[in-house]
Amino acid sequence: MNPSDTKRTVLYESHVSLGARMAPFGGYEMPIQYQGIFAEHFATRTKAAIFDTCHMGEFTLQGAQTAQDLDKILSCPVSNMKPGQCRYGFFCNPSGGVLDDQIIYRISDYEFLMVVNASTQDTDFEWVKSNLSSFTSIKNISNQTGKIDLQGPMSAKIMEKLFDDPIGGLKYYHWMHNRYNGEKLLISRTGYTGEIGFEIYLDAVLTKRFWDDCCGLGAQPAGLGARDTLRLEMGYPLYGHELDIARNAAESGLSRAIANDKEFIGSSVVLDPARANSVLCGMKLDGRRTARNGDAVEDSDGTVIGNVTSGSYSPSLECAIAMGYVKKDKSILGSRVYLCAAKAKMPATIVEMPFYKNATARKNLLEYL
Repeated sequence: MNPSDTKRTVLYESHVSLGARMAPFGGYEMPIQYQGIFAEHFATRTKAAIFDTCHMGEFTLQGAQTAQDLDKILSCPVSNMKPGQCRYGFFCNPSGGVLDDQIIYRISDYEFLMVVNASTQDTDFEWVKSNLSSFTSIKNISNQTGKIDLQGPMSAKIMEKLFDDPIGGLKYYHWMHNRYNGEKLLISRTGYTGEIGFEIYLDAVLTKRFWDDCCGLGAQPAGLGARDTLRLEMGYPLYGHELDIARNAAESGLSRAIANDKEFIGSSVVLDPARANSVLCGMKLDGRRTARNGDAVEDSDGTVIGNVTSGSYSPSLECAIAMGYVKKDKSILGSRVYLCAAKAKMPATIVEMPFYKNATARKNLLEYL
């Protein structure tokens, strides 16, 4: 992408004024870090951090057939969702490859909100639109929608101070409408860090004011660097790394995102165990040196058995960790493998994910108010 084509979110000037290091991501110029990845990582794990996610795409879908249409497009079950729930799932191509991962929100019986990745927003919109019945309408509201993620154990107290209505009853992977400065917005108990946290959808013109208010109440701005170490510690996939159009969705191991009792685009492949030859594994390295996307995974005999999709140093565990796809018969927990970068072979052990076991995301919100 030509640098002149890179977009900016409504918070760009805020990032620059805070001294953020900026870089292109998903077609946008985004903050990589402010004070430093480690500081922002630990602020999220122990206090509260705030992330600019305005680059994400949002679509609204409406109509009496919307749930049924979405059930044919998405891997996760949709028709049995209740208003107030949200679910993670994929849309796949006929070969079972992942076109994108998304979260679907049921707003009412006949209305849904879909949240997709920035880099695939345009193609996602056309794919979904082309697979809807004539009874369902779709609208891209990304440009007028601001999105901020507030994450960490102290985030609930910040939210409680900013909104008109109590949030203590909000359950994990549920959403609610609330009011901020007299304006109605949507908040959900979701996020990409593993901690108690919220994703806030609001009018773009309110976004900077909300950002400033959160920072004023103690939230630490955090960039994509910390976002990546946090999600990797939790074993969360990143589109373009763990997920892509060439990889069978079933190999991701994300069974919660795949219904086994319905047909959807690509389901004949995704639901066929014989078509999944590898499995996404967590690997803990012996040292501090990190593996990178594309590095080969070898067994003790030097045979290539897979490849690394993501790797980083884990601030919480104080060691290097990685995710990657490994052949099924070689993916046994405790197996010793070697991650090969250039001329170096880094010894590692296949371990259970998530790597980080003390995350708070699923805990009772009232404990943190």
